[in-house]
Amino acid sequence: MQIRNLFKKYRDYILFNKNLLISGVCAFFAGALVAQLHGAFYDNAAVNSLVSLGAEYGVYFPLFAYLFYRDNRHRYVSSSGARISANVWNDVKKLGVTFFVSEIIYSVTRGYAHYQILVSGTEPYQASMIASLIAWGIFFVCVNVGVKLVRLFKK
Repeated sequence: MQIRNLFKKYRDYILFNKNLLISGVCAFFAGALVAQLHGAFYDNAAVNSLVSLGAEYGVYFPLFAYLFYRDNRHRYVSSSGARISANVWNDVKKLGVTFFVSEIIYSVTRGYAHYQILVSGTEPYQASMIASLIAWGIFFVCVNVGVKLVRLFKK
């Protein structure tokens, strides 16, 4: 009974973090794959870091946007079935601010870590995975604090 009440109270945050994890895991493997493929043909650690980061974002953002909308579409439709555009744009602005700050932190952390790990002689896919895990830990805290600060899920 307590778990059910806890889930009801934090449902939006739980679903938000679920979407972050699903899209993050998919982006994680896409970045590692691209880093390894790029590393097989080119020997530039800085470019490898940037290309794999771009691949991660290419998977992460569209997938997160789809999952977030799917879980929250009830907030964007009135009881009569009409779309509430103001709610959509308010959430987009709040998510934009939160992700802007969090993604800068993620990008800098991941790019620097990936470069340093590659330079140390680690395989490209391993460098990508290690750097992503380091940056993810920091990002996850930042994005959740940001969502709380902008009151994305105000009750």
